Amino acid sequence: MKHEMTTLQTKKMLSAELKSKMEKKPFSKITVSEIVTDCGVNRKTFYYHFEDIQELLKWTLEQEAIEVVKNYDLVLDSEEATEFVLNYVEENKLILNCAYDSIGRDELRRFFHKDFIDITMNLIENIEKTEHIKTSEEYKQFLCDFYTGAISGMLIEILRTRKPFDKEKLVRYLIITSKSALTAALRENLQPDTNSLSS
Repeated sequence: MKHEMTTLQTKKMLSAELKSKMEKKPFSKITVSEIVTDCGVNRKTFYYHFEDIQELLKWTLEQEAIEVVKNYDLVLDSEEATEFVLNYVEENKLILNCAYDSIGRDELRRFFHKDFIDITMNLIENIEKTEHIKTSEEYKQFLCDFYTGAISGMLIEILRTRKPFDKEKLVRYLIITSKSALTAALRENLQPDTNSLSS
């Protein structure tokens, strides 16, 4: 257990140093040597934990997603949760843009998927309760994946174009559109779906 804690602390230290460097220079210009030097560890320590800087960046994004999701316990509804994630995007555009440039669209899509998957499922289940309707678990998962993918793609496009966005308006549009579309979809599939998508 002590070794696991030490490993996690080392990873977090390297991750924090990477984020600090990304605020001052392009990701492609950051080297393992300068990260380990400023962290006070040797190269062997870095390569024990990570294959390269890109893997460190991926791990950093995963940890950021975990930290974001932790805050969902403090969120009472989907609108507040969506605003929370968009706040994160706004405050961390630098690292997210670096991630887009260095590890690509697919990796970043997975990052946003982790953020929004629980929010979307929570929204679906709240609609079921308030509208007194019920659909199959399989169809709920399909809707959840579909809308989470759409939201993830839109956020990636915002980052790709580097354009500023109106956070309050975007939250309102997302919630209004999702609620109305999801309610209609759930009403169209009230009976449990006995046909598997894989069949």
